[in-house]
Amino acid sequence: MRVKAFARLTAAALVSAGCLVAQYGGSGQVWWEAGRGGFLPWDAYFDDPDGQVGILNAKGAVRTDGHPFFEPLGRNGRACITCHQPANAMSLSVATVRERWQQTGGKDPLFAAVDGSNCPDLNQELKASHSLLLERGLFRIAIPWPPKSKPEFQIEVARDPTGCNSSAAYGLKGAHPAVSVFRRPRVAANLSYLVAGPEGIALMADGRAPSLEAQAADAALTHEEAQAVPGAAELARIVEFEKQIFTAQNSDIRGGLLGDADGAAALGPARLAASKAVGLSGESAAFDVWKGPKVPGDAALQREFRASVARGSEVFFRRRFQIGGGETGSCASCHAAGSTRWLDIGTANVSGSDRSPELPLFRVTCNDGGRVVYTHDPGRALVTGKCADVGAIVMQQFRGLDARAPYFSNGSAGTLRDVVEFYDRRFAIGLTEAEKSDLVNFLRVL
Repeated sequence: MRVKAFARLTAAALVSAGCLVAQYGGSGQVWWEAGRGGFLPWDAYFDDPDGQVGILNAKGAVRTDGHPFFEPLGRNGRACITCHQPANAMSLSVATVRERWQQTGGKDPLFAAVDGSNCPDLNQELKASHSLLLERGLFRIAIPWPPKSKPEFQIEVARDPTGCNSSAAYGLKGAHPAVSVFRRPRVAANLSYLVAGPEGIALMADGRAPSLEAQAADAALTHEEAQAVPGAAELARIVEFEKQIFTAQNSDIRGGLLGDADGAAALGPARLAASKAVGLSGESAAFDVWKGPKVPGDAALQREFRASVARGSEVFFRRRFQIGGGETGSCASCHAAGSTRWLDIGTANVSGSDRSPELPLFRVTCNDGGRVVYTHDPGRALVTGKCADVGAIVMQQFRGLDARAPYFSNGSAGTLRDVVEFYDRRFAIGLTEAEKSDLVNFLRVL
């Protein structure tokens, strides 16, 4: 049967047909194994802490047999789908990671030594060797040092709890010097709306990939341990899939359906796929319908929650504050849909008490003036060699947040409330308790 014949089959129909794999962790949550085959349906919905996240294939169901996004391209048994799960908004939650460890005894390809452990030279049988993945959802990213351009700073290892940056095989003084940092997987969806940043398209946390093709090639070589770069046809199929799949929160236990037909806020994966001018790339006016005293059929709790979301949208889009360097902006200034801008928001650089002693710490000394920066992740500077880029991370999209905790590139925020509290402190926004609650509710429905 041809793929287009399945274009409108629902997740439930495909599960009953045996096309989706082992269900676990509650109704609607599915782990998709690399190389399992079957169809990824036109649309599917998965339970998360506050409702359901949805995915939508804008061009119809995808047959995964032989598809390079779903098939292992290297020697460790992983595929792109391993770290970009539909049930986790095409990313990966730490709750899912822990369940996979429990179910497989740590034998799932997810825990491959190359980056699914704190360092490849540790005893891979020990749970402690995978602590950063299990506790924060972090993968090891080894960046060759020095970069191609002459760096404007010196880098030293100030603390190395994983041992990888001091390792004779994998560290800065090894035969192939590299800096090992630890980062969360990003959302492999909603990518048809990518917007060029100050130096063009910049993908991954440090912006080292200038295109989706380059990102896919890098992932195959490093995370899947492929022997060679995938061919042009394989890369094109991966990118085509990433541009046709959309993910967003689809319903909330208090707010109900988020893209319902009564003209409510333009949310959910179908609304996102239909137009760039919805949700995050739109304006707070998209939520005006939720500001009214009553929507027919709404329960009191639903009205209260939707009104809170509408107020949170006002904060997100319109509350302005100092971003840095004399620039002012709002949350939406950096987190508009498709943004590939990078910025030091303070999650990586350590200016006071160190709240992440489990992460490596680097001492960066700038050549011009000797300024010293301590950081868990030099970020963009590992690629550009610029001292001004130390700690700068490419901004992430804010979709399907509820399904993929924890947050920030280093997983330092366990909840959306933690995210809001961090930004309020970092940029001295001055949010009230009510505004914080409203903003958290807004983020939950994206």
